[in-house]
Amino acid sequence: MENIINKAKLNNNLNKNEIVSLLTNNEINNYLFSNADEVRKKFVGDEVHLRALIEASNICKQNCLYCGLRRDNKLQERYKLSSEKIIDLAKNAKDLGYKTIVLQSGESNVYSLDEMLYIITNINKLDLALTLSIGEKTKEEYQEYKKAGANRYLLRIETTDKILYEKMNPEMSFENRLKCLQILKELNYEVGTGCLVGLPEQSIESLAEDILFFKSIDADMIGIGPFIPHENTPLKDIKDKENKNFELALKVMAITRLLLPDINIPATTAMETLNPNGRLIALQSGANVIMPNVTDNEYKKLYELYPGKICLNDNASKCRHCITNKIESINRKVSKSFGYRKKINF
Repeated sequence: MENIINKAKLNNNLNKNEIVSLLTNNEINNYLFSNADEVRKKFVGDEVHLRALIEASNICKQNCLYCGLRRDNKLQERYKLSSEKIIDLAKNAKDLGYKTIVLQSGESNVYSLDEMLYIITNINKLDLALTLSIGEKTKEEYQEYKKAGANRYLLRIETTDKILYEKMNPEMSFENRLKCLQILKELNYEVGTGCLVGLPEQSIESLAEDILFFKSIDADMIGIGPFIPHENTPLKDIKDKENKNFELALKVMAITRLLLPDINIPATTAMETLNPNGRLIALQSGANVIMPNVTDNEYKKLYELYPGKICLNDNASKCRHCITNKIESINRKVSKSFGYRKKINF
């Protein structure tokens, strides 16, 4: 097993069988994590990039079985922030020292193209990098967002197993998800994607395929999160897997770092939901990004993708101070740059 990890560290390449062997062997976890951390240090350094997360709306037209924002969750109170509110939150984030905004919403058309262009243009005027995470759109819309100043786009695949994807995401097209990612790459966005780890009926082999998919499209940012059951979804009764999902998600993340050494990888908030030190552990296992939430508390509570979200009662200023202290506690430092991927040709 150590030889496989050493090979990945040297060549940034593994085949499916080698990835499966790492994912199924828990005796090498510490060696895997420490080597992923070494690769992270070598290729992206000790700086941690902070992205200020604005959760613009929890209205969603999709009906994904695992997500608390799913259309058929009638118990979910819905909201939509105004354009001016979003811009004000971005201004506040800049005042707190953030260099990047991540604007996230449920997948819907609740914001018109004109509204989105207004928001993007005004955030761009603040000299902030902007990541959009607002779902599947047309090529024309992606083009207009790019012209207005959006730099990056996050569109998670969640699983590359087509059968599982379409079971977990009824009414959605796996092919269209892939097409959107392809279009975003063609338009020269920095493209982020990612997967959930621990979905029902998800195999270790499909997780290996996920990692190889990330490498095949040369994704610029990969978010990997453990599946956490939500009580208002069809998957509410899946219990007793969370701790396993945390460890497995860390392993998927670490292997991803070995194969894509120069990309940005967030320490996802869901990891800290399952482990009080989850984000710090992730930062020491290959991650180099954290996305603190700068949305007002009254709305953070309503953006419940999964239960147990952290920091729901902490304001943006407190979160900024807290995460800085945590980062410095492991001898890392907060980056003052925009945090674009510095691509290395191998």
